[in-house]
Amino acid sequence: MGPMVAWEYALLVRRYQGQGRNFHVSFVWYGPDGSRKDITAYGDTAIAHLNRAGREGWELVSAAEDVNNVQGSTEVHRYHLKRPIA
Repeated sequence: MGPMVAWEYALLVRRYQGQGRNFHVSFVWYGPDGSRKDITAYGDTAIAHLNRAGREGWELVSAAEDVNNVQGSTEVHRYHLKRPIA
């Protein structure tokens, strides 16, 4: 059996809040060290953020979506990522 790979994990959260033509999209990165950073300025799509994370060695493990359309619209997308610890 080969050497065991150790992983670190992170979370990218895309939040869409809006009603009609008024909406706001934000992206927050939760790092493996427990940090939380607003990275909205780095891109306006989830693909842009996932590609940036991929260039840093992160691999998408799973994605989940929560949608609440009772009052206007709220969507929360969670992208779980991992990369090997060097």
